[in-house]
Amino acid sequence: MKILRLPEVMTTTGLGRSSVYAFVAQNTFPRPIRLGERAVGWKSDEVNTWIEQRAELRGGAHVSR
Repeated sequence: MKILRLPEVMTTTGLGRSSVYAFVAQNTFPRPIRLGERAVGWKSDEVNTWIEQRAELRGGAHVSR
């Protein structure tokens, strides 16, 4: 497992900062984990699972990473 910081999450998902945090607030995106006093990150496996679930909802094929 790798910890992704926000820029990597944005690149991986194609979402912008406000969208990531809006989805977190709606409990539809993985919650970040606290890395320090002013730093958070996301577990890469949770982000990848979220992407795969979104693809399945659209009836899309498996997403390769």
